[in-house]
Amino acid sequence: MPLIHQLRKEQPLVHCITNIVVANFQANGLLAIGASPVMADAIEEAKDIAKVADCSILNIGTLKQQTVDAMILSGNSARAAGKPVVLDPVGAGATPFRKACVLQILDEVDVTLLRCNVGELAAIADIPWNAKGVDAGEGQADVEGIAKIVALKYACLVAVSGEIDIVTDGHSTLSITGGHPMMTNITGTGCLLSSVVGAFLSIGSERPLEAAAAALAFYKRAGEEAAKVSHGPGDFAMNFLNALYTLDRKTKTYLV
Repeated sequence: MPLIHQLRKEQPLVHCITNIVVANFQANGLLAIGASPVMADAIEEAKDIAKVADCSILNIGTLKQQTVDAMILSGNSARAAGKPVVLDPVGAGATPFRKACVLQILDEVDVTLLRCNVGELAAIADIPWNAKGVDAGEGQADVEGIAKIVALKYACLVAVSGEIDIVTDGHSTLSITGGHPMMTNITGTGCLLSSVVGAFLSIGSERPLEAAAAALAFYKRAGEEAAKVSHGPGDFAMNFLNALYTLDRKTKTYLV
């Protein structure tokens, strides 16, 4: 059974500690694929929710130290319960505080998968890169080679989003083509992708590398289908959620 069919059947509970800019879009996107989101960042309950959720997503988009503390509690609780943890290091190279927080989480939590763009990957690996805020920015680097080094250093999967996505465990690497440029014109597509990957990991835990690649491929296809019926960023956001909902259902078609 394809993972998306199994996901829609099992409806995994996805615990998101995320940023205020994208929380609504992220929750709606999870609902669209068939998952069940819970958006909880209070330090008083993060540990308890992570324990019962099927996966936890740690997103540093709008960062505070209390949020980082909640992420560490959540991540360790999830891993103790055998649940996957996805870290989204939004804008890791934008400020020293962001980078320090990402490295702290990676040091203290047994992260299952690091989902980043190339600029964030470069910051984590201490590679010179011209980042632009939370965007990928520009530079020259051996992305696959750096991703493998980071994966081995932190004993986690690394998924790097771009024109061609890659996901690696440090030994094997899978590449995923597709998608559409309009996916970069709305806020939250990267953050939602981290949650979708987490949901797929919770279903495909026996083969996490392949589960992550399946999530990336599914997401890119949804972007392609949404772009076919969109005129700009406004209706693309709506059509993208529709594509996540309809893609690979019984009709195998995108419903306008």
